Amino acid sequence: MAEDSALAEFKYGIKLLRSGHSAKALEYLRHAPELEQENPYYLSFLGVAVARVQRKWPAAREFCETTLSSKRSEAQLYLNLAEVSVPAGRCDDAVAVLDRGLIYFNTDTQIRRARANLGRRCFPVLPFLERGHFLNRTLGKLRHRVSGRLGRSEN
Repeated sequence: MAEDSALAEFKYGIKLLRSGHSAKALEYLRHAPELEQENPYYLSFLGVAVARVQRKWPAAREFCETTLSSKRSEAQLYLNLAEVSVPAGRCDDAVAVLDRGLIYFNTDTQIRRARANLGRRCFPVLPFLERGHFLNRTLGKLRHRVSGRLGRSEN
């Protein structure tokens, strides 16, 4: 009986999360793991909701990492951890998670798409300065513009 209730709470929470009502979804997604603690999806999506609504990055990452460590055979768990990592400022971690997911799910289009969207950042032009330094930002933009024009002229 509790499993049916937990599943109903979870499904409704996911529906709200996907429609952009993250705050309402958090209520339902928080309740589902309390009713059925063995389901890794419940805890992982709770992490996504916590990240979106409360912006508690460490807690959200912990929820997602816990579920991924217990069940590596689900592609969605990799996507959830990557989704939580990006707004927390841990893009390199998100890339690593998705790369690890591609090892297990080489043909999964969602993981491939998420990985392509993250891309790889180039090294700072002046490595002895921080990435956000004015000179690195300006020279990086110039490098990007020049490399774009070179790419178009080769076609």
